[in-house]
Amino acid sequence: MKTEDEVPQQFAQQRWQRHPGATEVILLRHGASQPFVPGEPFPLVDGQGDPPLSAVGLDQAQRSADRLRHEPIAALYATNMQRTQQTLGPLAALLEINIVIEKDLREIGLGEWEGGLLRQKAAENHPIYQQMLLEQRWDVIPGAETNEEFGSRCMDALNRIVDRHPGELILCGVHGGVIGSLLAQVASSRAFAFGGADNCSISQIVRTEGDWSIRRFNDSSHLFGQLHHG
Repeated sequence: MKTEDEVPQQFAQQRWQRHPGATEVILLRHGASQPFVPGEPFPLVDGQGDPPLSAVGLDQAQRSADRLRHEPIAALYATNMQRTQQTLGPLAALLEINIVIEKDLREIGLGEWEGGLLRQKAAENHPIYQQMLLEQRWDVIPGAETNEEFGSRCMDALNRIVDRHPGELILCGVHGGVIGSLLAQVASSRAFAFGGADNCSISQIVRTEGDWSIRRFNDSSHLFGQLHHG
C-alpha cells in the first residue's frame, strides 16, 4: 500500500475559463415575432421590418431571462428593432441593467422582401429564395444588402462593443441573420453555415487578444417543455 508521499501527482480535466483580458459575448436571438399576414406588411424602422414579439416570443423572453439571470453579465445590448428590445426586457429588469442600443447589429436589409415578405417567399419556396440558398447570398433578393456589407457592419459593431468591455461577459440581443453572419466570419465557413438559429437560442463567442473563437451555437435547452412553438 502506497503512503501519502508515494501517491502520484494527478491532473484532472478543468472547466474552460475565460482569459482575464478576453471578452465573452452571449448572442441571444430574439423571441418569436408576430406572424406575417399577406397584404399586411410589418411596420418599418429605417426601412426594415419591425414586428413585435408574439405571445410565444414573450414567453421565450422570460424563459431566457430565468436561464441567464445568474450569469455575471456586465452589459446588455439590443438593436433598434423592437423584438430584440422586448426580448431583453425581462433580463434587464432582473439584472437592473439598462439596455444599450446598437443600430448596426440590426437584421439584414431585405430590399424588396422587407416587411415580412421573406417568410411568405420561403414558405412558397420561391425561385429567388431557392437561388439565395444555393448561392448563399442575400443580395440575390432585389435590393437586399450584400453579404459583405452586412457582415462588415455587424462585425464592426461587435468589435466596438467588445472594446468597451475588456475581461467581461456581455450579452447582445440580435437577429438570426446576424448570428449566422458573425459565426460564419469567426469560423471562416460558408456564408449560411450557421443559419437557422432558434428563437431565443444562445450562441457564445469569445475575443482573446483580437482573435475570435466560438464556444456554442443554438443552445435552446431553456425552452424545452414550453407549451407553444415559435
